[in-house]
Amino acid sequence: MSFEWLHPTLIGIMLVLAIIGAVRRVNMWRAGQPDQVNILAGLMSMPKRYLHDLHDVVERDKYMSKTHAATGGGFVLSLALILLVHLFGLDSQILAWALLVATALMFIGALFVFKRRLNPPSRLSKGPWMRLPKSLLAFSVTFFVLTLPMAGILPDGTGSGLLSLVLAVLILMSLSEMLFGMTWGGPMKHAFAGALHLAFHRRSERFGGGRSTGLKALDLSQAHSANQVLGVAKPTDFKWNQLLGFDACVQCGRCEAVCPAFAAGQPLNPKKLIQDMVVGFAGGTDEHYAGSPYPGREVGQAKGDPNQIITEGLLDPDTLWSCTTCRACVEECPMMIEHVDAIVDMRRYLTMEKGRTPNKGAEILDNIIATDNPNGHAPANRMNWAADQNLRLLSDCQETDVLFWVSDGAFDMRSQRILRSFVTLLKAAKVDFAVLGSEELDCGDVARRLGDDATFQNLAKRNLETLSKYQFNRIVTTDPHAFHCLKNEYNDLGYDVLKDVQVMHHTTYLNELVQQGRFTVDPFKGGTVTYHDPCYLGRYNGEYDAPRDLLRSLGIDIAEMERSGYRSRCCGGGGGAPITDIPGERRIADMRVDDAKATQADLIAVGCQQCTAMLEGVVEPRPEIKDIAEILVNQLVEEVH
Repeated sequence: MSFEWLHPTLIGIMLVLAIIGAVRRVNMWRAGQPDQVNILAGLMSMPKRYLHDLHDVVERDKYMSKTHAATGGGFVLSLALILLVHLFGLDSQILAWALLVATALMFIGALFVFKRRLNPPSRLSKGPWMRLPKSLLAFSVTFFVLTLPMAGILPDGTGSGLLSLVLAVLILMSLSEMLFGMTWGGPMKHAFAGALHLAFHRRSERFGGGRSTGLKALDLSQAHSANQVLGVAKPTDFKWNQLLGFDACVQCGRCEAVCPAFAAGQPLNPKKLIQDMVVGFAGGTDEHYAGSPYPGREVGQAKGDPNQIITEGLLDPDTLWSCTTCRACVEECPMMIEHVDAIVDMRRYLTMEKGRTPNKGAEILDNIIATDNPNGHAPANRMNWAADQNLRLLSDCQETDVLFWVSDGAFDMRSQRILRSFVTLLKAAKVDFAVLGSEELDCGDVARRLGDDATFQNLAKRNLETLSKYQFNRIVTTDPHAFHCLKNEYNDLGYDVLKDVQVMHHTTYLNELVQQGRFTVDPFKGGTVTYHDPCYLGRYNGEYDAPRDLLRSLGIDIAEMERSGYRSRCCGGGGGAPITDIPGERRIADMRVDDAKATQADLIAVGCQQCTAMLEGVVEPRPEIKDIAEILVNQLVEEVH
């Protein structure tokens, strides 16, 4: 008795069930808030984004890159050919042979997946993911054997009788995971959601080699209209394509492996957070989550519902406040998920709607509102650090080439040394520059990362109104956080003031001056030097070369830390983390100094006053900490007239 009629029937049934599951999943995403995307353009660009942009990230792990190319590519091609050959019955040896090649390619890739899962790294989720290699192997073998008669390798009728029944069972088993599970839930869900996530990504600028790191501005005019709240209170407050992005998570744990808060034992694991967001919009609990938990927290306690307040049963607020917004998780994610956006969106609700900013958070925000700076200093004292510097005020000269944005380092004695060093270098290079003086306000970075977008926007608009009164070609600052806000976030607020202005970090500008021979420096002879990449200069703005070029201009052979460049470990000072001060097992700054000690460095060169403060807070013995401007000014050759 032949059971061959079962094969196309089972494939057809599983396809219909997968389509029903897809509709169900899409409706879950659509419960989120609207967000404008170009549907057609997104779908057309999806293959390029998948093959190029996504694989640029996957390629960092050569083993998994080749494995994914074989397995994923073989699966997509196999599935398309299976529908043609086995469902629609196209009688073509060419198609049959193509299917054999595709399933063979997939089989080879699946073997490497199987090998990786024999001794998986701790960052990988276990549970259902451990059966995935077997499902991949079963799928590829089943359809390889099923296709042999159609390719003319075995005679027709070979698949009748008992073998045909066995193949039917294998088809059901393999398609349950690979097709049904793709839309209803399971390890293969990431393939369906991930493809659409790439097509409808909130930050399309990230594709094609672009960069998009500025937080999305909150539309304050819509506050409390149509029952909306400020920020994200419940899963359905996220944009629909954010919910889609959460579903794209492949649970590889690369975000977990680079998260400084997780390494420090604080209650944050970015992979677990994304999975909790899925629990939130899909409903249920986290009892089946099979990855690393939040440090100090047990799995199985989280319960979710699309209309439930996230921080009331699904997520501990301390998880959100542990984040330094360093963006290491986003940089490492092979599915290009935006963890930081989600975290800040939820912080906005806690801060602006509930007033639940922990520890010194409320005090800092009150200070910013009252005095335009986080620590409550009198605004009139902003220029005290430069009393002997004879700096020009832009209000006096009205026009300059370079506007030096001093930032809130003006109120900190340690940061003032960096500012004075930079001013010395500008004067040595005979740069035409001026400062705003007391007209300059806090850039709003701290308020925004703590979730107070209203205060950020107020500060930003007032700063932009001040800037609109003057003429200048560049803004240069020693503060990467101010640099980021001015360059990437101010332009979203409806002002054209900075449209044609070049915003630069001081290391980039100093490197330009050195290349032009505007001042001369002696070789550095102070021992071994390593360089710490600030998150808001490196990952946020892609500036890795200029600081290193400056150090090399001094004859320094940089002893790179293992975690450097785009994988640099955060100092722990971003995102308001020192303010919210969520306890962990270690301090992030201590871990970063340990990274530097491993290079046997005598000096850690930095390019951020926040990083300087955090790293100098580590108990000695440790390497000396200096901003690159301080290192340069110590080597400056003064002209003799």
